Amino acid sequence: MAKTNHIPVLIVGGGPTGLFLALSLSNLGIDCRVIEKNEAPTQHSRSIGIHPPSLELFDRLGLVKPFLQEGILIRKGHAYLNQSWIGMVGFDSLPAPHQYVLSLPQSQTETILEAACQEVDSSMVRRGVTLTSYETTQDGVRVHMQAAHGAKSTDGDVEEATCDILVGCDGKRSVVRELAGIAFNGSHYPDTYMMGDFEDTTPFGEDAMITLHQDGLVECFPLAKGRRRWVVKTAQYVDAPTEQELKEIVAHRTGFDLRQAQCTMTSSFGVQHYIAETFAKGRVVLAGDAAHVVSPIGGQGMNLGWLDGEALAKALHAFLSTQNERHLQDYSKRQRSIARQAGKRAEWNMRLGRSFKNRWVKRWMLYLFVRTPIQRVLAQLFTMQKLGAWRV
Repeated sequence: MAKTNHIPVLIVGGGPTGLFLALSLSNLGIDCRVIEKNEAPTQHSRSIGIHPPSLELFDRLGLVKPFLQEGILIRKGHAYLNQSWIGMVGFDSLPAPHQYVLSLPQSQTETILEAACQEVDSSMVRRGVTLTSYETTQDGVRVHMQAAHGAKSTDGDVEEATCDILVGCDGKRSVVRELAGIAFNGSHYPDTYMMGDFEDTTPFGEDAMITLHQDGLVECFPLAKGRRRWVVKTAQYVDAPTEQELKEIVAHRTGFDLRQAQCTMTSSFGVQHYIAETFAKGRVVLAGDAAHVVSPIGGQGMNLGWLDGEALAKALHAFLSTQNERHLQDYSKRQRSIARQAGKRAEWNMRLGRSFKNRWVKRWMLYLFVRTPIQRVLAQLFTMQKLGAWRV
């Protein structure tokens, strides 16, 4: 067994939330380490939308430049009812400088964040390491970790470390949350979707598009290298989606012909909403999907994790200075409230895209959203403005 090392903050999970939290802590002068069970970064595109509040957080850490270099700036979206164009939602009314949503696959997002961590400290992120157990001590937490074959280990495969704070950023199936005995309350929505990445054959360029069709939602977003992400609502979960199925739904609901478009990925997903009973239990704290899961329609989940990271970094700085756990509880209370609010917005986005019978009601609603001053409010809600957590 390896010798015991002390780490002020140990972060379990090297996804977008964990990596961003590590950079935020380092910026405050707090030493931390990230352990990640996967030996290589994700290769999946997954989440692609980075909202203006998150870009402001990256600005503060001096990180925004590589994101803007790699991504696509979406400044407006076209709205259709069935195949009739209704209008556009633009983001030019948002506060400067980020009057857009940035489209960037999660794989590239994680690569940028991990590279930034390596620049700060080459040992900040350790891959191929799994948390197996922990116990609280009088003045911290003692953790037990298992290094995968080939992962760097100082003395054998089993390691111990002590930390002042253990943070779970390890996703919706969080080992940290389960070991802490924190309840994860929620359920599945009935909604299901298919998505795929295709060669872009539309006239939209760097604009987004949403179609409210009587059979269900279709939306698409630009990606780098001349590709486009398509998402369609399905009547039921499709176990093994094919590009042909997706192309047929897109053609039926939008009129766009993707038959000659090259496809690089298809997948299906369901929709859930869960929230942890508390985000802080003693010196064990949760952030990101380990703390909450919201509908992915509207792209708020990953961004919500970064808002957690910003708030938690400040809370941990205050805690380490005072040893007062009230700062951790304040973080939990505030971010649970933010997560519930974001969850309601995400649910509203999802409900708007369900199938419908009365097209005139939808037409009236859509007209209000894109042709009246309500459009500015909608743009703010969609881009996660005024949730409040990013200005603590």
